[in-house]
Amino acid sequence: MALQARQTRVSNSSMMTFSEKMKRFSWGLFLPMILVLVISELVLFSAGGGSWHPFAISQLMKIFMGLIVFFFAAFTDIKIWIKSAYIIYAVAFIMIIMVTFVGHTGMGAQRWLDLGLFHVQPSEFIKISLVLVLSRYFSWMNWKDSIEIKNYIIPIILMVLPFSLIVMQPDLGTAISVGLITVVMFFITGAKRQWFIIAGILAILAAPVVWFGGLHDYQRDRIITFIDPDHDSKGAGYQINQAKIAFGSGGLVGKGYLSGTQSQQSFLPEKQTDFIFTMLGEEFGFAGTFLLLLIYGTIIAVLFWMAKTCRNRFGQLFCFGFMLNFFIYYFINISMVLGLIPTVGVPLPLMSFGGSSLLSLMFGFGLCQNAHINKDQQLSAKGF
Repeated sequence: MALQARQTRVSNSSMMTFSEKMKRFSWGLFLPMILVLVISELVLFSAGGGSWHPFAISQLMKIFMGLIVFFFAAFTDIKIWIKSAYIIYAVAFIMIIMVTFVGHTGMGAQRWLDLGLFHVQPSEFIKISLVLVLSRYFSWMNWKDSIEIKNYIIPIILMVLPFSLIVMQPDLGTAISVGLITVVMFFITGAKRQWFIIAGILAILAAPVVWFGGLHDYQRDRIITFIDPDHDSKGAGYQINQAKIAFGSGGLVGKGYLSGTQSQQSFLPEKQTDFIFTMLGEEFGFAGTFLLLLIYGTIIAVLFWMAKTCRNRFGQLFCFGFMLNFFIYYFINISMVLGLIPTVGVPLPLMSFGGSSLLSLMFGFGLCQNAHINKDQQLSAKGF
């Protein structure tokens, strides 16, 4: 009888009322997310010289749009998202193809689609759609399926197609993210360890080809500057050197809100986008950056808990995959601005000015909430 009652609850979980769904809503994920968005608005207000224009007011509108996307993703029947996974991926991929032919060029790269009122960067959406489609694909696998190499052919194709086009844009940071997301999804699915060793060896052997034939001159300059910071201090090294000066001068508690000299006097390029963490460090010091990292860590912990408590394979994989995607975002960005890795164009999640990254992340957070709300429901979809 107890088993029948539980099965009834599981089967009816997709027909929960809105109030029942709200009882399962994770405020532990939602509130830290909102807190980061508030910090973002404060820093963008400062980046505008103490004005809502041009960054803070524009980003606030994007945040409202993102919240709409978040709640729509969180409360729509999760089976609809599972069934639509390949369609969502196809739309994102078609947008990347369109960038190749009619894309808008900015900052030396062709990464955006001009939609009139705003620009969209499709490569940001492909990351979340890739997590969704891989979670959909692998949700049906058991242990025996996960060690069959034939079952990884389709996922490899799903990764390689957008990866190749993103590299051509060029957008090396996003391409690296796409590759890492796929590799770790393979790992948590149960792929054989020797496959990763072979892939690593092939990557090392391919490094000279990539260096001489796959990288643009400015990308090689960034790597050389990373190895030798004084190589081109007024050219390729200018941005990272200014970032180090700004971040280091913040000290323990920072120079004070609206008082960062490097950022307010425009010595720090891209202070509102890729280098916003540096501006936070200059004005709020170690205390401010530590607080942000603490909030990020809380988000990661909640996503990990969601994945572990989810009783269906799709929810587990998506929460783990999105957790990885979120971690890669801020790990690469913060490592870049601190000079720990070469400069690549990866925004700081929920912080950097821009809509594409924000909307894609809010969609992912919404799907994680949806998976958590439906954590007791049996969800899977056979094969491709």
